[in-house]
Amino acid sequence: MPVAVYVLGLSVFALGTSEFMLSGLLPPIAEDMGVTIPQAGLLISAFAIGMVVGAPLLAVATLRLPRRTTLVSLISLFGLGQVAGALAPSYELLFASRIVSALACAGFWAVGAAVAIAMVEQHQRARAMAVMIGGLSIANVLGVPAGAFLGESLGWRSAFWAVGAASAVALVGILALIPRIPLPAEKPTLARELRIYRDRQVWLSIGVTALAAGGVFCAFSYLSPLLTDVAGLDSGWVPWILGLFGVGALLGTTLGGRIADAHLFGVMLWGISASTVFLAALALLASTAAAAIALSFLIGFSAFFTAPALNARMFNVAGAAPTLAGATTTAAFNLGNTGGPWLGGTVIDAGFGFSATAWAGAAMTVTAIALGIAALRLDRRTPTPTRLIHPYRTARTAPPARPFQEVPPRRE
Repeated sequence: MPVAVYVLGLSVFALGTSEFMLSGLLPPIAEDMGVTIPQAGLLISAFAIGMVVGAPLLAVATLRLPRRTTLVSLISLFGLGQVAGALAPSYELLFASRIVSALACAGFWAVGAAVAIAMVEQHQRARAMAVMIGGLSIANVLGVPAGAFLGESLGWRSAFWAVGAASAVALVGILALIPRIPLPAEKPTLARELRIYRDRQVWLSIGVTALAAGGVFCAFSYLSPLLTDVAGLDSGWVPWILGLFGVGALLGTTLGGRIADAHLFGVMLWGISASTVFLAALALLASTAAAAIALSFLIGFSAFFTAPALNARMFNVAGAAPTLAGATTTAAFNLGNTGGPWLGGTVIDAGFGFSATAWAGAAMTVTAIALGIAALRLDRRTPTPTRLIHPYRTARTAPPARPFQEVPPRRE
């Protein structure tokens, strides 16, 4: 595996840390900026909105641009966004810096995946993508709790400076180790790729992904004040519990990825059902510290257990448009990351308390289950005529060395 692929993983570590670290920084940000915690939670939504808009737009806009130059530009813009956030004198400027950082993050994901694939042999493509996604998982295990620790010890702005420094290291690595990648010989036809949005299954997949992610982030975005104000834990516990959530996420991703190809709908529906149960339990038992800690781990596990299946499902129904399939999945996840914190903040503002965010999240995941069942029934009635095996994953019915090979459909 080329060292350059690990450089991309390091870059994703910085991107993921910035995206998720605010869950442990909301109270100090709210106090410093003179806003409520729900208003501070909108900063998480701002990043997610940038990802929703940026992922499909930049996936298409950068197709003809030099890959290495694009990566350098985007990671530089992302780093400057972190510096702007660290220096922001007002809530409004901090909000704007999060949107700019998110646009750069979305573009980097779109281009970085293509670069990682281009630098390895065909039989190493899944490993290359695993390294990139591993950067996001490690961000949840190490980066997010480290950001919460810095915020507790040196102030929330120090966490932004730390991510900016990580971005600078990634920039040096990209300049030194990422080779020049040849541009694609033929630009994909945008009109052809946009046809995927005529398919009901694509929209069902978007809905399931957005609601499943949104339900978890409705509660996770306000986990820090829930742990301190409801469970009665000292704020020093928050980084460790966020790290525990990340460990659950890493284990869930690993296990879900192993069995999603064979049991896609099973992983998707049972995983979301488990998240629903854990969210309801958190709402009921939030005042018990031990239960809140254990459920933080379990929610991380169940949420990321479904992630491989949700990604694979989109490529199954929209694999004929690989440029937009991955970008649409990214946008769907972040659509949930936008709506979840907003709904959680609305519940808090209504006076229901921090534990009620878990009830609201459970309502979102129940709706995701209903859409998932609808997708399963539709799939059984009108199965996809052919499937295209995406180079980021392998199918048991096709040789892994031949990406995009058409294979007969099979029942999920």
